[in-house]
Amino acid sequence: MPADSRRLPPPGVLLFLGYGFLILAAIGVSLRWVVDQAIDAPISFPGLVVMILLAYTIFTITLVLQRKEAARGLAVGLSTLTIPLTIFLLVSPVPPLALGPGILAILLWIGLRRPASRAYFSEP
Repeated sequence: MPADSRRLPPPGVLLFLGYGFLILAAIGVSLRWVVDQAIDAPISFPGLVVMILLAYTIFTITLVLQRKEAARGLAVGLSTLTIPLTIFLLVSPVPPLALGPGILAILLWIGLRRPASRAYFSEP
């Protein structure tokens, strides 16, 4: 195994991985509510959204860990979920809460576009 394949991912990729695992944790916490809704109706809009987000997140994290070229586009797509959350918090009764997701969105955008992050995704 070449030494290059064992190196630590760049900070932007590490930040994305933390963000991805945070999404998985949020899905895990909300899963009880989704299952409770499935008792009343086998197919519900929130359940559908959660399952699609779960599959997309797991698939993207798997590709990122494998350093696949396609992972960068999927990671940028998953990081755009911070934009609606930021807008929602801006119009909420406590707009300063939007700083957290807003800063995270900017850091993810910059981190995933850096040359080191682009070079990290080297596997076809």
